[in-house]
Amino acid sequence: MDAFPHRYDVHATAKAEGNVTLTSPGAPSLATAAPKQFGGPGDQWSPETLFVAAAVDCLILTFRAVAAASKLPWIDLECDAEGVLDRAEGATRFTELHLRARLTLPAGGDTERGHRLLEKAEKACLITNSMTLEPTLSVEVVTI
Repeated sequence: MDAFPHRYDVHATAKAEGNVTLTSPGAPSLATAAPKQFGGPGDQWSPETLFVAAAVDCLILTFRAVAAASKLPWIDLECDAEGVLDRAEGATRFTELHLRARLTLPAGGDTERGHRLLEKAEKACLITNSMTLEPTLSVEVVTI
């Protein structure tokens, strides 16, 4: 890992109407628009969906690292995330984040340990640690 601090650069371009195009060195461009709730088309990534996606993506990537360090064999991790945007304290902001994770372990896997490591990953996730809200995590761990 590189020494801290890390810097992440994103460039955004837009016209008076239409999509916003996001670019970052080495990554494909991403078109975004306002969500349907704010008068957008509702068929593209928006700042709101990207915010929630960043949290769930970070949870999975952090779990990968935690599971590898703990030598936990696992097969699959699926996560659903719901962010709640509301008016609070005079501002529009995310007030809740609900993460639902389903971890599949190989036959004979330690489900309690899988559960603990998912909770550890949630606590170590740099995205949720950077949010002012307190995320919630519900976990289901199964073996096949």
